[in-house]
Amino acid sequence: MNIQEMAQDIPAEGEHAIEGVDFITSGDQYLTFLLAQEQYAVDILCVEEIRSWEQPTKIPNAPSYIKGVINMRGIIVPIVDLRLKFSIGQASYLETTVVIVLTYQSEESTRTIGFVVDAVSDVLNVDNTDIKPAPAFGGCVGQQYIDGLINSEQKVVTILNVNHLQKVEKHSLHS
Repeated sequence: MNIQEMAQDIPAEGEHAIEGVDFITSGDQYLTFLLAQEQYAVDILCVEEIRSWEQPTKIPNAPSYIKGVINMRGIIVPIVDLRLKFSIGQASYLETTVVIVLTYQSEESTRTIGFVVDAVSDVLNVDNTDIKPAPAFGGCVGQQYIDGLINSEQKVVTILNVNHLQKVEKHSLHS
């Protein structure tokens, strides 16, 4: 089937939408990624872009998990290595290593930050009822950084609280 034949199957303006497509908009979507062989996720609405790993410009006296900054279309973006931030092993920068650039609205302005992860995995469509609270028994990722857990295909995905992570980084960069 060529592109012209596929285009004929798209409904004309005013016709009903393609059946079965409503799953795209029901529930929330999360970008999943790997960090030390564990699955994590962030709200996809916060994701600005996914970039391949490149060495950022270092910031003097920054904590070790803040790798530096990059210039992204005129915006200075701090880059945080989540493996180092959560103390889950030495970071290795391979071909699959990427930076997930996230944007969020703080009290005073829009902020952008990049998180270094081992690899991007998938996009999950999740009903809010499928998100379970994280147990409060400790772990490598502090409870304040976790929004919940999702059971997905025999694995547990940890949803990170992007707003809290970014607030902490703001203070780390200015102290």
